[in-house]
Amino acid sequence: MYQTDFLVVGSGIAGLTYALKIADKFPGKKVTIITKSREDETNTKYAQGGVAVVNDLEHDSFEKHIEDTLIAGDGLCNEKVVEIVVKEGPARVNEIIEWGTNFDKNAAGNFANGREGGHSEFRVIHHKDVTGKEIERALLEAIHQRSNIEIISHCFVIDLITQHHLGYLVTKSTIGIECYGVYILNQQTKKIEKILSKITLLATGGNGQVYRATTNPVIATGDGVAMVYRAKGKIENMEFIQFHPTALHQPGENPSFLITEAVRGDGGILRNKQGEDFMHKYDPRLSLAPRDIVARAIDSEMKISGTEHVYLDCRHMDLQKFIHHFPNIYEKCKSLGIDITKDMIPVAPAAHYSCGGIKTNEWGQTSISNLYACGECASTGLHGANRLASNSLLEAMVFAHRCYLDAVEKIDQISFKQDIPDWDAGGTTEPKEMILITQSLKELKQVMSDYVGIVRTNTRLARAMRRLDMLHEETEALYAKTVLSPQLCELRNLITVGYLIVKGASFRHESRGLHYNTDYPEKSPLVQNIIL
Repeated sequence: MYQTDFLVVGSGIAGLTYALKIADKFPGKKVTIITKSREDETNTKYAQGGVAVVNDLEHDSFEKHIEDTLIAGDGLCNEKVVEIVVKEGPARVNEIIEWGTNFDKNAAGNFANGREGGHSEFRVIHHKDVTGKEIERALLEAIHQRSNIEIISHCFVIDLITQHHLGYLVTKSTIGIECYGVYILNQQTKKIEKILSKITLLATGGNGQVYRATTNPVIATGDGVAMVYRAKGKIENMEFIQFHPTALHQPGENPSFLITEAVRGDGGILRNKQGEDFMHKYDPRLSLAPRDIVARAIDSEMKISGTEHVYLDCRHMDLQKFIHHFPNIYEKCKSLGIDITKDMIPVAPAAHYSCGGIKTNEWGQTSISNLYACGECASTGLHGANRLASNSLLEAMVFAHRCYLDAVEKIDQISFKQDIPDWDAGGTTEPKEMILITQSLKELKQVMSDYVGIVRTNTRLARAMRRLDMLHEETEALYAKTVLSPQLCELRNLITVGYLIVKGASFRHESRGLHYNTDYPEKSPLVQNIIL
């Protein structure tokens, strides 16, 4: 048994920012970060575009950023939360700069602001086209300088510990569900251990691996969302899955290589198979319309032409400027024989970001006591039905700070729960065939991609639910009788996430933001969040 005052699950921008603040506030308390892979393998690391933040009040304003966010969110944003994130954002950005993050500057020494889809002004600060990687680097360096922070890598969290594990009946209607820590699978010892904590923060990232094509790393399996759902916590708006319009088209590549929206912000033009600039048919903002519109437009053009991709035309752009701003993209294209001065880049939409997730309030509290959620796994109310480009890193920083502020007020009133039973693995055997897991994962990705993608119908959703029910039944049977592995746990979590996406989509009898159902093509006058 292991005890820690503050437990952080996940080592991306949300978890690391929170841990740094807690550690500096309480040098005498123990802060533990656990991650299922390497400490730097996170969704944050793969974020290319940057951080949307108002940093030039002469040309920009909080009001404009708030308005852009609300328009993208298509009526479902929590306006109070939007104002909080936009207005508190600059202070949080200054903090990560103090911790060592470098952002690109222009000749005058000001931020080299970029512009992305849905933004009315140039406000996206960045580090080349590897902004997330630079933030992750700086935060980890700062983490390693704090003696009261311990990072435990290669530990897979199986479940949250609640009253359920003490023999009590816990249901969705149970009042006062509490989190006492987590059960983990230590991948080095192959043993299931328990970590008790006074306060736990879930910063487990996204769930893009539920789809066949995704820009998310292979670790993005929706673990936090699935755990909270099993613990009878509240999950919200899971039907709003953002497909990034421009992932590099490489069949079989996992994850898909992202071509950041900033390329279109700098002048890249989307073209169809015939080489035609098609976005004027769909939106007056052309290639810089919000992501849901651009992704649906590309999906439409692909169906019209019967192709698997469209093109991003950068041939007219200044080569040296492109190489300076997008060195990673330039090198990737070059490695595949794509000369951006002569060739257009083949692109197609890929699952990118989950706008819904674990429901939290404006302080990051979940519906389970002593449990917070932050970053992509959380549904704070900022994104509504569609996330505005580059608002995610900003949200993670602002809510990590708010989780920290709330947690420090409560920590001294919380005690460790000492009578937690050990994990019971009795009656289980080593799995005889890994194909049972890998094939189910393939089936899940196929079902979600074919039936619950950019465009949905009631028939497709019903078919997806029937397939998921069967996968769930088979996987639960396997879970009950075999020794646990990360692969089996991830499959189980992804099936849960798939179920929540389909369930939310089935309940939403309208088309709004990222959820487009041809059986309900209009918006409903009733604006509501779907809570599961």
